[in-house]
Amino acid sequence: MVVDDEALVRSGFQLILSAADDIEVVATTTGAEAVDTVRRTAPDVVLLDIRMPDVDGLTVLRELRVLPAPPVVAMLTTFDADEYILTALSSGAAGFLLKDTEPDQLAQLVRTLAAGGVVLSPKASRAVWRSHPGASAAADDEDTARVGRLTEREREVLVLIAEGLSNTEIGARIHLSAGTVKDHVSAILTKLRVGSRVQAALLAQRAGLLDAGRRGPESGR
Repeated sequence: MVVDDEALVRSGFQLILSAADDIEVVATTTGAEAVDTVRRTAPDVVLLDIRMPDVDGLTVLRELRVLPAPPVVAMLTTFDADEYILTALSSGAAGFLLKDTEPDQLAQLVRTLAAGGVVLSPKASRAVWRSHPGASAAADDEDTARVGRLTEREREVLVLIAEGLSNTEIGARIHLSAGTVKDHVSAILTKLRVGSRVQAALLAQRAGLLDAGRRGPESGR
Protein backbone atom coordinates (compact mmCIF):
# COMPACT_ATOMS: atom_id res chain seq x y z
CA MET A 1 0.00 0.00 0.00
CA VAL A 2 1.25 3.48 -0.90
CA VAL A 3 0.37 6.51 1.25
CA ASP A 4 1.18 9.93 -0.17
CA ASP A 5 -0.63 13.24 -0.50
CA GLU A 6 0.34 13.59 -4.17
CA ALA A 7 -1.76 11.61 -6.64
CA LEU A 8 1.10 11.55 -9.15
CA VAL A 9 3.43 9.90 -6.64
CA ARG A 10 0.80 7.34 -5.68
CA SER A 11 0.04 6.42 -9.28
CA GLY A 12 3.73 6.30 -10.19
CA PHE A 13 4.60 3.89 -7.37
CA GLN A 14 1.55 1.78 -8.15
CA LEU A 15 2.50 1.53 -11.81
CA ILE A 16 6.09 0.55 -11.05
CA LEU A 17 5.27 -1.99 -8.34
CA SER A 18 2.31 -3.56 -10.16
CA ALA A 19 4.68 -4.48 -12.99
CA ALA A 20 6.30 -7.04 -10.66
CA ASP A 21 4.62 -10.46 -10.85
CA ASP A 22 4.99 -11.10 -7.11
CA ILE A 23 3.74 -7.72 -5.81
CA GLU A 24 0.14 -6.55 -5.56
CA VAL A 25 -0.62 -2.94 -4.68
CA VAL A 26 -3.84 -3.38 -2.71
CA ALA A 27 -4.46 0.35 -2.23
CA THR A 28 -3.09 3.87 -2.58
CA THR A 29 -4.37 6.62 -0.33
CA THR A 30 -3.78 9.93 1.40
CA GLY A 31 -2.70 10.19 5.02
CA ALA A 32 -6.19 10.97 6.30
CA GLU A 33 -7.53 7.66 4.97
CA ALA A 34 -4.45 5.55 5.62
CA VAL A 35 -5.32 3.80 8.88
CA ASP A 36 -8.86 2.89 7.83
CA THR A 37 -7.53 1.63 4.49
CA VAL A 38 -4.94 -0.55 6.23
CA ARG A 39 -7.64 -2.03 8.45
CA ARG A 40 -9.72 -2.81 5.38
CA THR A 41 -7.03 -4.15 3.02
CA ALA A 42 -4.43 -5.60 5.46
CA PRO A 43 -1.29 -4.90 3.39
CA ASP A 44 1.98 -6.58 4.32
CA VAL A 45 4.03 -3.48 3.52
CA VAL A 46 3.15 0.21 3.63
CA LEU A 47 5.21 2.90 1.91
CA LEU A 48 4.34 6.02 3.89
CA ASP A 49 5.12 9.63 2.99
CA ILE A 50 6.71 11.27 6.00
CA ARG A 51 5.47 14.79 5.17
CA MET A 52 1.79 15.24 4.29
CA PRO A 53 -0.44 18.30 4.78
CA ASP A 54 -3.56 16.49 5.99
CA VAL A 55 -2.08 14.03 8.51
CA ASP A 56 1.69 13.80 8.90
CA GLY A 57 3.40 10.47 8.37
CA LEU A 58 4.65 10.17 11.96
CA THR A 59 1.08 10.30 13.26
CA VAL A 60 -0.01 7.65 10.76
CA LEU A 61 3.00 5.49 11.67
CA ARG A 62 2.17 5.58 15.39
CA GLU A 63 -1.44 4.64 14.70
CA LEU A 64 -0.39 1.76 12.46
CA ARG A 65 2.11 0.42 15.02
CA VAL A 66 -0.61 -0.14 17.63
CA LEU A 67 -2.85 -2.19 15.32
CA PRO A 68 -3.23 -5.88 16.29
CA ALA A 69 -1.26 -6.99 13.20
CA PRO A 70 0.65 -3.92 12.02
CA PRO A 71 2.18 -3.91 8.54
CA VAL A 72 5.84 -3.29 7.89
CA VAL A 73 6.23 0.44 7.28
CA ALA A 74 8.95 2.25 5.36
CA MET A 75 8.96 6.03 5.15
CA LEU A 76 9.06 7.92 1.87
CA THR A 77 10.96 11.20 1.75
CA THR A 78 12.20 13.67 -0.82
CA PHE A 79 15.16 14.79 1.29
CA ASP A 80 18.49 13.08 1.93
CA ALA A 81 18.49 14.60 5.43
CA ASP A 82 14.97 14.76 6.83
CA GLU A 83 14.85 15.66 10.52
CA TYR A 84 11.79 13.43 11.01
CA ILE A 85 13.51 10.25 9.82
CA LEU A 86 15.22 9.37 13.11
CA THR A 87 11.92 9.89 14.94
CA ALA A 88 10.21 7.58 12.47
CA LEU A 89 12.88 4.90 12.84
CA SER A 90 12.72 5.05 16.64
CA SER A 91 8.91 4.80 16.37
CA GLY A 92 9.06 1.49 14.54
CA ALA A 93 9.58 2.23 10.84
CA ALA A 94 11.55 -0.52 9.11
CA GLY A 95 13.55 1.97 7.06
CA PHE A 96 13.20 4.76 4.58
CA LEU A 97 13.69 5.36 0.92
CA LEU A 98 13.89 8.41 -1.28
CA LYS A 99 11.05 9.12 -3.68
CA ASP A 100 13.54 9.29 -6.54
CA THR A 101 14.66 5.69 -5.94
CA GLU A 102 15.42 4.02 -9.27
CA PRO A 103 12.32 2.18 -10.55
CA ASP A 104 14.24 -1.05 -11.08
CA GLN A 105 15.25 -1.05 -7.39
CA LEU A 106 11.84 -0.32 -5.93
CA ALA A 107 10.34 -3.80 -6.22
CA GLN A 108 13.39 -5.40 -4.62
CA LEU A 109 13.22 -2.95 -1.72
CA VAL A 110 9.58 -3.91 -1.13
CA ARG A 111 10.55 -7.60 -1.22
CA THR A 112 13.25 -6.89 1.38
CA LEU A 113 10.72 -5.21 3.66
CA ALA A 114 8.23 -8.07 3.24
CA ALA A 115 10.93 -10.59 4.18
CA GLY A 116 11.68 -8.79 7.43
CA GLY A 117 14.73 -6.86 6.27
CA VAL A 118 15.50 -3.16 6.63
CA VAL A 119 15.78 -0.58 3.88
CA LEU A 120 18.27 2.23 4.39
CA SER A 121 19.89 4.36 1.73
CA PRO A 122 23.58 4.55 2.82
CA LYS A 123 23.99 8.08 1.47
CA ALA A 124 20.76 9.27 3.02
CA SER A 125 21.32 7.55 6.39
CA ARG A 126 24.70 9.26 6.77
CA ALA A 127 23.07 12.58 5.96
CA VAL A 128 20.33 11.92 8.53
CA TRP A 129 22.88 11.21 11.23
CA ARG A 130 24.87 14.34 10.38
CA SER A 131 21.74 16.49 10.51
CA HIS A 132 20.68 15.12 13.90
CA PRO A 133 21.50 17.48 16.82
CA GLY A 134 22.85 14.57 18.86
CA ALA A 135 25.44 13.65 16.27
CA SER A 136 28.95 14.31 17.54
CA ALA A 137 32.45 12.89 17.56
CA ALA A 138 31.82 11.60 21.09
CA ALA A 139 28.67 9.82 19.92
CA ASP A 140 30.59 8.31 17.01
CA ASP A 141 33.21 7.03 19.45
CA GLU A 142 30.51 5.51 21.65
CA ASP A 143 28.93 3.78 18.65
CA THR A 144 32.33 2.39 17.65
CA ALA A 145 32.88 1.15 21.20
CA ARG A 146 29.52 -0.63 21.21
CA VAL A 147 30.25 -2.31 17.88
CA GLY A 148 33.62 -3.31 19.31
CA ARG A 149 31.83 -5.44 21.92
CA LEU A 150 30.47 -7.70 19.20
CA THR A 151 32.15 -10.95 18.23
CA GLU A 152 33.46 -11.35 14.70
CA ARG A 153 30.42 -13.44 13.76
CA GLU A 154 28.04 -10.87 15.28
CA ARG A 155 29.69 -8.09 13.28
CA GLU A 156 29.26 -10.20 10.16
CA VAL A 157 25.56 -10.66 10.92
CA LEU A 158 25.18 -6.94 11.67
CA VAL A 159 26.57 -5.99 8.26
CA LEU A 160 24.06 -8.33 6.61
CA ILE A 161 21.23 -6.86 8.68
CA ALA A 162 22.25 -3.43 7.42
CA GLU A 163 22.23 -4.76 3.85
CA GLY A 164 18.55 -5.53 4.38
CA LEU A 165 18.69 -9.33 4.62
CA SER A 166 16.16 -11.29 6.64
CA ASN A 167 17.24 -13.96 9.15
CA THR A 168 16.63 -16.70 6.59
CA GLU A 169 18.69 -14.87 3.95
CA ILE A 170 21.50 -14.21 6.42
CA GLY A 171 21.53 -17.89 7.36
CA ALA A 172 21.79 -18.91 3.72
CA ARG A 173 24.60 -16.43 3.11
CA ILE A 174 26.80 -17.56 6.03
CA HIS A 175 25.57 -21.17 6.35
CA LEU A 176 23.70 -20.90 9.66
CA SER A 177 20.18 -21.92 10.64
CA ALA A 178 17.58 -19.18 10.93
CA GLY A 179 17.32 -19.97 14.64
CA THR A 180 21.04 -19.44 15.17
CA VAL A 181 20.86 -16.16 13.26
CA LYS A 182 17.94 -15.11 15.45
CA ASP A 183 20.07 -15.74 18.54
CA HIS A 184 22.89 -13.65 17.06
CA VAL A 185 20.48 -10.82 16.25
CA SER A 186 19.15 -10.85 19.81
CA ALA A 187 22.70 -10.67 21.19
CA ILE A 188 23.55 -7.83 18.80
CA LEU A 189 20.55 -5.75 19.85
CA THR A 190 21.42 -6.30 23.52
CA LYS A 191 25.09 -5.39 23.14
CA LEU A 192 24.35 -2.33 21.01
CA ARG A 193 21.55 -1.27 23.38
CA VAL A 194 19.07 -0.70 20.57
CA GLY A 195 15.49 -1.86 20.17
CA SER A 196 15.26 -2.84 16.52
CA ARG A 197 17.15 -4.11 13.49
CA VAL A 198 16.87 -0.75 11.77
CA GLN A 199 18.44 1.06 14.73
CA ALA A 200 21.25 -1.50 14.76
CA ALA A 201 21.79 -0.95 11.04
CA LEU A 202 21.99 2.81 11.49
CA LEU A 203 24.45 2.45 14.34
CA ALA A 204 26.61 0.16 12.19
CA GLN A 205 26.52 2.76 9.42
CA ARG A 206 27.50 5.55 11.78
CA ALA A 207 30.32 3.49 13.30
CA GLY A 208 31.82 2.88 9.84
CA LEU A 209 31.29 -0.87 9.94
CA LEU A 210 29.58 -0.96 6.56
CA ASP A 211 32.31 1.04 4.84
CA ALA A 212 34.88 -1.37 6.28
CA GLY A 213 32.82 -4.31 5.07
CA ARG A 214 32.70 -2.96 1.54
CA ARG A 215 36.47 -2.77 1.45
CA GLY A 216 36.71 -6.45 2.30
CA PRO A 217 36.08 -9.59 0.25
CA GLU A 218 32.42 -8.60 -0.34
CA SER A 219 33.34 -5.19 -1.77
CA GLY A 220 31.91 -6.19 -5.12
CA ARG A 221 28.35 -5.98 -3.75
